[in-house]
Amino acid sequence: MSSIARHRPWDVDRLPSARERVFLVTGGNAGIGYFTAEQLAGTGALVVLGSRDDAKAEAAMASIRSRVPGARVRHLRLDLADLSSLKGSVDGLGLDRLDAVVHNAGVALDDPPRRETRDGHELMFGTNHLGHFALTGWLAPLLRAAPSARVVTVGSFAARSERLDPDDLQSARDYRPKRTYGRSKLAQMHFGFELDRRLRAAGSTVLSLVAHPGGALDSLTPARPPVHQVSPGARLRAAPAGLMVQGKDAGAWPVVRAVLDPEAEGGQLWGPRVFGLRGLPRCEPVPEHMRDTAVAARLWAASAELTGADPHLGFR
Repeated sequence: MSSIARHRPWDVDRLPSARERVFLVTGGNAGIGYFTAEQLAGTGALVVLGSRDDAKAEAAMASIRSRVPGARVRHLRLDLADLSSLKGSVDGLGLDRLDAVVHNAGVALDDPPRRETRDGHELMFGTNHLGHFALTGWLAPLLRAAPSARVVTVGSFAARSERLDPDDLQSARDYRPKRTYGRSKLAQMHFGFELDRRLRAAGSTVLSLVAHPGGALDSLTPARPPVHQVSPGARLRAAPAGLMVQGKDAGAWPVVRAVLDPEAEGGQLWGPRVFGLRGLPRCEPVPEHMRDTAVAARLWAASAELTGADPHLGFR
């Protein structure tokens, strides 16, 4: 575990300047992604919001601009559930480098039946994991062009209680929405750690880190109309939960620190300080099952085959 916290204090309200840098946040129009984008915009960076919904992205950018004077934000139309569209989206960035990508966008389904992406993959696994896996390969030239780029994958506290079944990655045999979601997030976290191992082996300057928001509830999240609104009654009912969990603004703190902290290192896991559920961001130990390199290697090989991506993702 890193001793970063002992080196200097981290102030979530006074982030370091990133004026010359460019960040892409997938799913930056809502939830953790929105607050990650809002906080990063406050550093002076150019923040690109990846979203498949133009209207929601426009609303998010207007909200950020109203709260961050001089905010530099852009929208990139991005649909992670359509693998064939990703190259065109990346080409549309029009950038010569990318200093960080935050793999945040995700789908969470509450009820059956099982649904599939346009490519025929289970929707949560296909969007949350496979889409980001393939996107990383298309972004590789832009990430390599930056002096010290980062790939920050947003996992979930729910992944702690899940285990991947390499023989049923897409829940074809046993589909249960909550478990399938948790496993899709676990797949993302395995990917983030395995990516860093491969980057180090290749001698790359790109770092891969993983972050999770802990327990982040809509009802404890500050209003950002029309992006996010909560009734006074809902906020009051959720108040007792604030002893253990937090809003999505605070849930973004570990993600933002993984992007910005100059002392952060590849392969780290960032989350909230208090029981991994709430509080200031800290570097925390990686759970043992997320350090299983054999499972990660099988997931990587399957992901490359399912997406048709270069197995090296362009980082050789």
